[in-house]
Amino acid sequence: MSAGLEALLRWMHVLVGVLWIGHLYFFNFVNGPTAAKLDGPTKKAVVPELMPRALYWFRWGAAWTWITGVLLLMLVFYMGRQTTNTQDLGGGALLMIAVTFLAVVVYDLLWKSPLADNAQAAIGVSFGLLAVVVILFVFVGDFTYRAVLIHTGAMFGTIMAYNVWMRIWPAQQKIIRAIKDGQAPDGALVKLAGLRSKHNTYLSMPLFWAMLNQHTTFFAGGNMGLSAKTAWIGWLIIIIIGWAIINWCYKKAAKVEGF
Repeated sequence: MSAGLEALLRWMHVLVGVLWIGHLYFFNFVNGPTAAKLDGPTKKAVVPELMPRALYWFRWGAAWTWITGVLLLMLVFYMGRQTTNTQDLGGGALLMIAVTFLAVVVYDLLWKSPLADNAQAAIGVSFGLLAVVVILFVFVGDFTYRAVLIHTGAMFGTIMAYNVWMRIWPAQQKIIRAIKDGQAPDGALVKLAGLRSKHNTYLSMPLFWAMLNQHTTFFAGGNMGLSAKTAWIGWLIIIIIGWAIINWCYKKAAKVEGF
């Protein structure tokens, strides 16, 4: 029964994930560059019709991706005893599970602090904190390779879903109403929604790798000079590569022209 339930949850998880991330990429790689070229009257006509519809599927895709992901995490890793090398959830493992789902608080505070005005510094601190958490997954939580990946992914997914519901959607509602009324939207709200959407886009690439944890065990240790206890180094490198790919997509999106 658990195998059948897992298959159904994976099916739904992929469906709603495509729905969510597909709209995320549409907003960042298609709609963003296009909207920047629209004049006021065109935006007033298009935005109130297009954005509420797109944001409906976007935010509910995010919600159900997170819900089905957490259910899969519980079924496969917690009930399936695949989280730690000893197969038991000790105090260290429970602590790191809590960190996984509470890290969003630290993330949100960091990116609302004055440090956020210096993007390079904020990114550096964010990556440093991420590296610390990944290392703690290994040495405090005693997580398996797959568990390190999926809990990093769960942390990213929680941050992303939080951004959608608590930052992007509330800001977009006010932005859309302002455009519909022929007014200039609040610049601070535009900046906030854009920044958090950009964060989500960058986080999506390593999240995909984390979701594929069962199929990436080549990097779990024993290959490329990495051991089971140093595989986290390879994971951090993969995250950086994923971010580089998204950065290329942003640059390419800015150059694609319409007819």
